Amino acid sequence: MPATERAVEMALAAAQAAADKKAEDIVLLDVGEQLVLTDVFVVASAPNERQVLAIVDAVEEALLKMPEKAKPIRREGERAGRWVLLDFGDIVVHVQHSEEREFYALDRLWKDCARIEFNDRDLATQDAA
Repeated sequence: MPATERAVEMALAAAQAAADKKAEDIVLLDVGEQLVLTDVFVVASAPNERQVLAIVDAVEEALLKMPEKAKPIRREGERAGRWVLLDFGDIVVHVQHSEEREFYALDRLWKDCARIEFNDRDLATQDAA
């Protein structure tokens, strides 16, 4: 079953929060057909640990501000700051250091899954100017 409307809404909010903190290469994957546990993977990366953690905090804050607040069920990898996983149930957010992103290649691992279109608001605003 494809991702629910709620999962897509959460994923887009998480992606925008990551983009606002200058996350790189943001990808939203609809894994609902492949996994029973979640609908969408949000994958983003950053060049250093400090930025990884800033992105994680921004994503968590953005989802708490949604009309139907979303809190992570599980949060892993924060101590090292190289690959932090936030499990919100409907979505799982992976924020990886650029080196981990290249090495583990989640995008290639899940390449058969549909991508959810995401256009950063800031980029759209800059293009219009």
